[in-house]
Amino acid sequence: MRILVDGLDLTGKTTLVHELTTTLTERGIPTRSHTWMLARRHPFAAALRRLPRVRQPDSGAITAALLGPGYLLDGLLVRCAPPDRPGEVIIQDGYADRCTAFGMAGGPHLAACLALRWRRLFAPFDIAVYLHAPTEVRAERLATRPNPDAGDRRSVEDHAFADTFAAMLVQGMGRRHQQLRVFDTSRRRPGDIAADIADLIKPAAFPSLPRQAA
Repeated sequence: MRILVDGLDLTGKTTLVHELTTTLTERGIPTRSHTWMLARRHPFAAALRRLPRVRQPDSGAITAALLGPGYLLDGLLVRCAPPDRPGEVIIQDGYADRCTAFGMAGGPHLAACLALRWRRLFAPFDIAVYLHAPTEVRAERLATRPNPDAGDRRSVEDHAFADTFAAMLVQGMGRRHQQLRVFDTSRRRPGDIAADIADLIKPAAFPSLPRQAA
């Protein structure tokens, strides 16, 4: 089983990934957190990591490289050789959804437009969790972040960029997943969100679990 956690910068993605991993582990479900490409042997993963991804929203070339040789190929590889181990949950921190939304908000770039059109070619997730928070809340978080980058600042200062990003997630890439949940992290604590997501996991997928833990 795969769970995606995604959203704009400063919405609490990494915090929720940690909280959800802990919650599922405490419930006796084998879980691991993961970032970057899903495929175990992606031929371009190392090279694509070296791209200046902070510049991706303003670069059609970087967007195309990430979405084509990156996530599109990853989706094909995952279908041929799923990365999941039986009975394990993968918690993915960001994926093609984020890359496409950035490409639309900063462009729109052609590769991002095509990704929206053929979104089902990318690897789907059993549960996708999109996070958001009001601008003022993200501004407060920005003020306490030790080393904010240009993406962090833009997500707070450019309202049109943030609105387009959110729309492309929920109304665009999110439609390919089996289940989609959207949470406002200014209204819900990470632990409560993690518990809600954990409750979505069907006990039948983990037959070794005690009934009360499910």
